[in-house]
This record gives sequence, C-alpha cells and structure tokens, in this order.
Amino acid sequence: MQTRLTAGDAELTINPDNGCRIEGLRIGGTEVLRQGERYGCFPMVPWCGRTENGRFRNGVTVHRLPVNAPPHAIHGTVRDLAWKTARTSATEAVFVCELGDPWPYGGRVTQVFELAEDSLALRFGVESYDDSFPAQAGWHPWFLRNLGRGGQDVRVDFAPAWQEERGENHLPTGRRIDPLPGPWDDCFGMPDGVDVTLTWPEELELKVTSRAEWVVIYDEQAEAVCVEPQSGPPNGLNTHPHLVTPIDPLEVESTWSWRRL
Repeated sequence: MQTRLTAGDAELTINPDNGCRIEGLRIGGTEVLRQGERYGCFPMVPWCGRTENGRFRNGVTVHRLPVNAPPHAIHGTVRDLAWKTARTSATEAVFVCELGDPWPYGGRVTQVFELAEDSLALRFGVESYDDSFPAQAGWHPWFLRNLGRGGQDVRVDFAPAWQEERGENHLPTGRRIDPLPGPWDDCFGMPDGVDVTLTWPEELELKVTSRAEWVVIYDEQAEAVCVEPQSGPPNGLNTHPHLVTPIDPLEVESTWSWRRL
C-alpha cells in the first residue's frame, strides 16, 4: 500500500512494499522522478553501488553476496524487500526493515521521510543486533532529464574535490583524479559534504545536499539523471568500510530542496 505525504503543493509517494522506494515527487503538479517499478528513488543498504565479485571481508571472514550485476553485487538488499510502516503523519513517515539473508548479519534499517513545502529530508539508520559488520547507506534517485512541459533538459552543477578513477571492471581503482567531463557513471569526493544542483532552466532548481562525502553521478540514460549521495564509494565494503556495532549505528542523511524559476 502506498504512503502519501503532502506539504503545500508538494506530494511524495512511497511504496514500502517495493523496497520502500519513493515512487513519485510532484512539485506544483509536475513529477520530477522517472516513473516505473525500478525507478523513482530506492535505498542502497547495506552497500552502495558495486561490491567487487560479490565478496567482502569482515576481519578474517570472507562473505559472498548474490552477483546481481555480473561479475559484481550491486546496490544492497533492502530495495528488494518489503518494509514495515512504523508511523506516518501528513508530512512525515518512518519505515523499518530487517537485515538478513542473503546479508550475513542481523540488524535493522530505519528510513525517515520528512516533507516540507520546499524540501524533503531523508535519513537512514543502520543498526546491528549482535555482530559488528561493515556497511554503507545511500539513495539512488532517478531525476527526469526533461520535465515534459516543453522546457530544456536538466543541467547538473557541482564542484567535487576529486573523481574516483574508474577501472575496466567499473570499480574505483583507488586513484583520485581531477574531475572529467561527462557523461558519467562515476563517483566523486566532496569532503565538505555533497552539494549538487539540478536546474531545469526557467522551470525548477533542485539541490541535493548531504553531510556524506561521496556522490555518484549517472547520466548515461536518455530519460533520467541520477545523483546518489552515499556514505562511501562503490566497493566501499572492501575499501572504505564503516563498521556498524551494537552501540554505534551508521547514520546518513540527505536533503532535497527546490525553488521555482
């Protein structure tokens, strides 16, 4: 069953049964997200992007994950699960999801949505019940390239400190390079926090911000542009692990704010 939040002329639609993804964000009656079962905006937990060959290490233990983007495992597990509704109001909704098989550790993910007239606040909490484990969290929104009202295509503006060099296996090599022009399916470092502006000229400006330091930009499809704030780079379970413990959860937030042009 869908959950709808409204604030002013902004309307957010969430489907907890389909991975707790945002199915739509309408601003003044205009949809800004690509529609479809696989699109909208889905959560990436407990890892973001690709994990090399579906393997990661926790101490001396090597774990195997389902290879759903051969030869790698991609975008976590919770986007494929049904979430439980914890609470809702007109402008806020909270959902929870249990971590488990095929993820080898028990835990819980909480996702919070708070809608205002000119912004959407998103928050993740990733908790461990018993064992400590490495984890990542982030969002994968599909913003429409064109809003379909006869206007221009979206422009993406940001000033990263570096770009992660992408190897032939589509993973960061570990080398940081000066940012290259698009098209991109690439990870960028923003050590002062993610700050990316999408502008549909003479229509809408939408800013994606986060205290997280990593963002993946994907704009290789004609229909949409993805701006993905996340707690670490692709393959981060192996290269930049954030250890979640029973007393130290992983917490990540992002805000989308907009204004009419």
